[in-house]
Amino acid sequence: MAKKGQLHPLTNAMDTKELLKKVRKIEIKTRRLSDHVFGGEYHSTFKGRGMTFSEVRQYQYGDDVRNIDWNVTARYNQPHIKVFEEERELTLMLMADISGSEFFGTDAQFKNEIITEIVATLAFSAMQNNDKVGILLFTDQIELFVPPKKGKSHILRIIRELLEFTPSSKKTDLSQALKYLSNVIKKKAIVFVLSDFMTQGYKDTLKIVARKHDVTGIRVFDPKEQSMPNLGMVQMLDQETGEALLVDTSSKGVREHYAAYHKQGVAYYQDAFAKSGAGTIACRVDESYVKKLLGYFKTR
Repeated sequence: MAKKGQLHPLTNAMDTKELLKKVRKIEIKTRRLSDHVFGGEYHSTFKGRGMTFSEVRQYQYGDDVRNIDWNVTARYNQPHIKVFEEERELTLMLMADISGSEFFGTDAQFKNEIITEIVATLAFSAMQNNDKVGILLFTDQIELFVPPKKGKSHILRIIRELLEFTPSSKKTDLSQALKYLSNVIKKKAIVFVLSDFMTQGYKDTLKIVARKHDVTGIRVFDPKEQSMPNLGMVQMLDQETGEALLVDTSSKGVREHYAAYHKQGVAYYQDAFAKSGAGTIACRVDESYVKKLLGYFKTR
């Protein structure tokens, strides 16, 4: 279900060339974080997410009798057991909301810039662990799917796509994105969904996806979005429809309606992820996402 667009004061879009200059800067910053801070935390948090069958061998004293392969034992008339190995190679899937509301920021950075840095940090951490990394960019449709692969050049491509990609839509439909992920990623994966989550209608789909994958929602938000200041008559732009509106912000009813709409979206997000068993991280654009990620990894 697509969300109703959020209203924000008219702002100029960030120049693409200015964003492209950040590719190297983002790589240096996030690579350092992943090397010195997140590498070990990521590995210890997500390693050994399952056991995979390796071989059948003859039973030895001390082996767990629960692993006896009775078919092979009957065939050879000698006890044999199944040997399992911890799954070392993991798949990290990053789902990034690139709808219109992500291009908002009142302080140092836009929400989409924070999302890009977090994606890069997680991707480089996964690369250290020799894991595959893929990304899904979504609005109310699937804008781009980059299948999971390994290597630095692949991670740099993901960063470039986040910086350069121009979505065909500005609206949001998380449910559709989750359904698509479930269809294309068959093996259990570590999934991070990065969005402001000011949308609804995805609760049931999230439950299904979270049964199969290890899901975490990272809500990136600007505190100025939580309430509407009293500025009188202000021309605002709906970031998801492109419609310019004249809004009377001096109206208490208008301000209360906006605050209630925002609060409802946050409550839906928290309830949906909690009931599906998925994790959540809240990242304000004016706070350090490094501390939030580290704290999340340690509590896991």
